[in-house]
Amino acid sequence: MQFSESWLRTLVDPKMTSDALSHLLTMSGLEVEEVEPVAPPFSNVVVAKVVEVAKHPNADRLNVCQVDAGTGTLFNIVCGASNVRPGLKVACAMAGAKLPPGEDGKSFEIKIGQLRGVESQGMLCSARELKLSEESAGLLELPDDAPVGQNFRDYYQLNDLKFTIKLTPNKADCLSVLGVAREVSALTGVPLRAPAYKTIPVTTDEKLPVKVSAPDLCGRFSGRVIRGLNARAQTPDWMKRRLERSGQRPISALVDISNYVMLELGRPSHVFDLHKIHGGLDIRWGKPGESLKLLNGNTVEVDGWVGVIAADKEIESLAGIMGGDSTAVTLDTQDIYLEAAFWWPQAIQGRARRYNFSTDAAHRFERGVDYATTVEDIERLTSLIVEICGGKETLVGPVDDHVVNLPERKPVTLRTARAVKVIGVPLDDAQIADIFTRLKLEFTQEPGAFIVTPPSYRFDIEIEEDLIEEIARVYGFENIPAVAPVAANTMRIDPENRRSLFTIRRQLADADYQEVVNFSFVEEGWEADFAANASLIKLLNPIASQLSVMRSSLVGSLVANVRYNLNRKLNRVRVFEIGAVYLRADTERDGPLSVAGYHQPKRIAAIAYGPAAEEQWGMPTRNVDYFDVKGDLEALFAPKTLTFAKTEHPALHPGRSAQVLLDSAPIGFIGELHPRWQQKYDLPLAPVVFEVDADVLQSRTIPVYQEISKFPAVTRDIAVVVKQSVPAQSLIDTFLAERKATNACAIMQAIVLFDEYRGKGLENDEKSLAFRFTLQDTQTTLQDDKVDAAMAAFIAAVDKMHGARLRT
Repeated sequence: MQFSESWLRTLVDPKMTSDALSHLLTMSGLEVEEVEPVAPPFSNVVVAKVVEVAKHPNADRLNVCQVDAGTGTLFNIVCGASNVRPGLKVACAMAGAKLPPGEDGKSFEIKIGQLRGVESQGMLCSARELKLSEESAGLLELPDDAPVGQNFRDYYQLNDLKFTIKLTPNKADCLSVLGVAREVSALTGVPLRAPAYKTIPVTTDEKLPVKVSAPDLCGRFSGRVIRGLNARAQTPDWMKRRLERSGQRPISALVDISNYVMLELGRPSHVFDLHKIHGGLDIRWGKPGESLKLLNGNTVEVDGWVGVIAADKEIESLAGIMGGDSTAVTLDTQDIYLEAAFWWPQAIQGRARRYNFSTDAAHRFERGVDYATTVEDIERLTSLIVEICGGKETLVGPVDDHVVNLPERKPVTLRTARAVKVIGVPLDDAQIADIFTRLKLEFTQEPGAFIVTPPSYRFDIEIEEDLIEEIARVYGFENIPAVAPVAANTMRIDPENRRSLFTIRRQLADADYQEVVNFSFVEEGWEADFAANASLIKLLNPIASQLSVMRSSLVGSLVANVRYNLNRKLNRVRVFEIGAVYLRADTERDGPLSVAGYHQPKRIAAIAYGPAAEEQWGMPTRNVDYFDVKGDLEALFAPKTLTFAKTEHPALHPGRSAQVLLDSAPIGFIGELHPRWQQKYDLPLAPVVFEVDADVLQSRTIPVYQEISKFPAVTRDIAVVVKQSVPAQSLIDTFLAERKATNACAIMQAIVLFDEYRGKGLENDEKSLAFRFTLQDTQTTLQDDKVDAAMAAFIAAVDKMHGARLRT
C-alpha cells in the first residue's frame, strides 16, 4: 500500500514528524517499508507565465519567450518546446537554479547564456527535467489559476513523502488512505476527518436490469446509470498527483476517479460504457467454454470456478478482478453504468493467480471489502464524476442496490484476565474499553469481559486472540516489557537407542559429503524419470510453473545439484540431503504432524560424482563407483549389517543397483544413475546415489558388554562352485542361517567373500566363490575335529540349498 503523507494528513493530522509517524505505524503492525520524497531536490524554480512568444532569428525550432516570474520584470528565455504559447503557466528555472541530477548523476545548474546569439535568462521546464515523470512531451502545463511567482515546490506540494506500507494479509481494512487514517486516529487520539462530499440529486428514473444468480459469489451489488458526461475532461492536477504518489498512472478522468476512490476508501469499482452493454446484467458463475477479452488485452477461458458479470450476449467482466474490453469506457463515452459490489473473499481468492496476473481490485476483494458502504461509495464516485465530467445535460439515475447475502458479524468475547495473561501487562477494564472505543469497535461490557461486534470493514476479527492483538497494537508493542518466561524447564533425554538427525549429518559430513537443502516441490518430469510416480501430488498454487508437484524421492533434487555444480566447473560432487517425501496413503488420518491421505516420511539420500578422492600424489585418480558409496552406506549403519538384493529401480542402472535390506526388510536403494537419465541430464559420468528411510537409520542397538575371548581364532578358506545365477549373498545368508541352526557351526564369528573366479576349469554357466571363515570358541582352544565338523556342515548346507560343490 503506497500513499503520500500529505493525503493522509488531510484525514488525520497528528502533531508529529514524518519519522515519528512512520515509527508509530510500524510499531502498530503496519510496517512502513519505505519512505521516500515524491520528487528529487531542486531549487529556485517558480511558477511563471509566458507573456509573448517570438521565433528565434537564428533557429527554426527555437522560440524567444518573454516570461513573467512575478519579479516585476520580464525575463528573456529561449525555449524549443512545441507546446509553448502566450498565456501558458509553466515551471520556470531561474538563473542560479539547481535542477535534479541527469543520467551522469551530476546536478544541473541554470546560468545566463547565449543560445544562437540570443540571451536566455532561465529555462522553462518539462516534467521529465524536474524528475516528476518519465514523459517528455513538452513543457509541464500548469492550471490557469496557478499563482505567478510562487515557489514551484510549494505550489506542487513537492515537499511531500511517499509512504510504502507492507501489510499482512489480515489488515485488508488498511488497503486505503481512510483505513490508515483510522489507525492513526486510534493510535494518537486525533479526530478523524472522513472525506466529505455532497449527494448528487437524482434526475432520471432509469435503471439497468440486474440479477444476482450466485449469492455465494456476490453478497451485494449496487449500481447506477449516469448519462451526458464528457469523458475527455481533464483529471484535476490534485487527483493526478495523489494517484501518481500512490503508484497509479493517470489514464482518463473516468478511470482515474474509479482508481482514486479505491485508494481513498478501499472500494474497488468499475465503470461500464452503458451503450456497450447488451441487455441486463447477470452476476453468476462462469460456464465451461466461455471466454472473455480483458482490459489488459488477454483473452481468458472461464468455468464454474470463476465468477462473472454477464450481459445477454456475452460476459462483460471477471467478478471482482478485471473488467472486459468490450464494455470499457473510452474518451468518446457519454453514458456509463457505475458499479460497486461486495464479493465474497473465498469466491475471489486464487482466481487472478490462476490467470497469472494480479489486480488491485482482486487484492482487496480476496481479503475482504466493507459490505455496508457500497451505496455511500457510489455516491462519492458520482459526486466526483459529475464534478469533473458532468455538465448541464448530465442525468443521474437512482442507486439500484441489491442486498442478497451479507456476512454475519458474530460477536466475539474477550476476557480481561486472558488479555492480561497473553500480553503480560496489567490492563484493566477501563483501559481496554478506551482502546475499543478508539478503534470504533462496538461492545457491551460485563465485569471482566467484553462482547465485541466487529465492524463491517474488519474481516480479521473472529476469535478472542484477534481482539487481544488489537489491544496490544494500540497499547504499543514497544510499551510491553521484555520479561523472560517463567516456566518449569525439564530436560527431555532422547532414548538411548535412537540417534539424532544431527548425528547422522555429522557422520555424512565426516564421509566427505556436503549437505544441501532443496525445495519439497519439484518438476513433474523428475517424478516420472526418477520415481515412475503416476500418482502425483500437484500443487494448487506453485511458486514457479515448473515446481508443480510434491516430491516422492530425493534423487531428482540431488541430480539437479550435481548439474548445478558441473555447470560451474566443479568436477567432484558429493552431497546429501535429509528431508521429507510425500506419498499418497489412504490410511493416514489428520493429526498434529500428519495430513489425512498423505504419508510424509523422512528420507536420507546422498549422491557421489567424479573422482573418488581429491587429486593427490599418494594414490592414482579414479572415478567413484558403486562399492565406494556402498561402503559409505554400510559405515553409516554400523554396527548393524546391511544386505543387498538385486533390484530394478526407475532411476538406476538395471545391472548396477540394489535394494538395501536390514533384517530382511527393504529400507531403500543404491546404485548408479540410469544411462538414459545420465544422457538426458547431460552428465559425462554416472553418479552413484542411495536413498534410505531416516527412521530406520535413527534407531540403533544399545551396546552390550561382552568379554573378548582369550583363545585364538582359526581361519579357514573354502571355494565353492555354483551357477552364475546364484548371488553370493544367498550363500552368505545360508552360512549365517546354518550357524544359528547347528551347534557345531556356532563357533563361526565372521565370514567374508574375498574372491570370484570364472574361466578355465569351470563350465560357461559356473563361477567359483571363495570365502574366508573366522572360527573361535570363547571357552576353550579349538581342536581340528570341531573345525572340520563345522566346515563340513557349512559345505553341506550350501550343497543342499544351492547345489554348490567344493572346488578342488
